[in-house]
Amino acid sequence: MSDAALGRRVLREHRRLVVPLAIALLVNILVYALLVSPLAQRVANIAERDAAAERTLLAARKEQATANATLTGKDRATQELARFYKDVLPKDLASARRLTHTRVPQIAKRFNVEFYSNTVSPPARERDSNLMRYTSKLEFAGRYRDIRNFIHQLETAPEFVVIDDVSLSEEYDEGGLLEMTVQLSTYYQAPPE
Repeated sequence: MSDAALGRRVLREHRRLVVPLAIALLVNILVYALLVSPLAQRVANIAERDAAAERTLLAARKEQATANATLTGKDRATQELARFYKDVLPKDLASARRLTHTRVPQIAKRFNVEFYSNTVSPPARERDSNLMRYTSKLEFAGRYRDIRNFIHQLETAPEFVVIDDVSLSEEYDEGGLLEMTVQLSTYYQAPPE
């Protein structure tokens, strides 16, 4: 007997069992094709959207952290600037004068640098600013080491003073002393107009 003939005989003899199994198989294939497969595809799409949403959320959190850091940095800079105006800069023209006429010569004296004279330029408003610039040209004499220490102290002093120019020349009759001319600037807030 051939395999095909054997198969037909088994089908005839077990028709009551094979037909319901074939129908169940067909129903399973239709259910899979019409319901399970589309649902599986939707679940896969949802998983992809969830992953994309997670990436977007992560990027948004990073952007927010950057924005917060910028805002914090800006706030800190604003506070530091306000502190600088309040605590570091001279308050007014009188304070700026005291700094260049009294405080700088006091520092020079501490380092054995002799103060000779002070020439002042009229205060000038800085362009696009509410600051006034007060400039003085001071003349000193002293030994190189003392002058160097004096300038270092002036640069590191808590008072806000900018050394615009320094010129040195040797003084022949004083035994190795140097004459120094220093142009200094300091700033203060302009009075309201």
